[in-house]
Amino acid sequence: MQEVRVVIPRDPQTSWLAFIDVSNLVAWVPGLTRAQTITMSRGLPGEVHFEFGTHAYTLVYSYDVAAREVRWHPKIGALGGVSGFAQFQAAPDGGTLVTYGIAQGVARTDAESKLGDPQILMTAFAAWLTARS
Repeated sequence: MQEVRVVIPRDPQTSWLAFIDVSNLVAWVPGLTRAQTITMSRGLPGEVHFEFGTHAYTLVYSYDVAAREVRWHPKIGALGGVSGFAQFQAAPDGGTLVTYGIAQGVARTDAESKLGDPQILMTAFAAWLTARS
């Protein structure tokens, strides 16, 4: 699993809520063309259907709300899907320290794997979140 840490110039709660909102994902995840919640669990997305590049897959999510941490793993389409986690904490000098890890399915093409690079994803998330505030 590849892991990165980035600081986003927004507060942890705002960053966390934006990240876990499935309706936002297509706006900032490069290559993602569809994200649709299939089931909810305790008011949060439990299973989500994705279309990314040439792949369709579903991910199952688990949350530690108090720690602002989310984890996901494939349910259907594991070869093209991803597993990973994200945690949002207050950064020492302000903003949010995001720790983000991702493991990509082996069926992804080189181009799809590049889009799924964790640094690219977190840069895209930070830019999107900063632009909308």
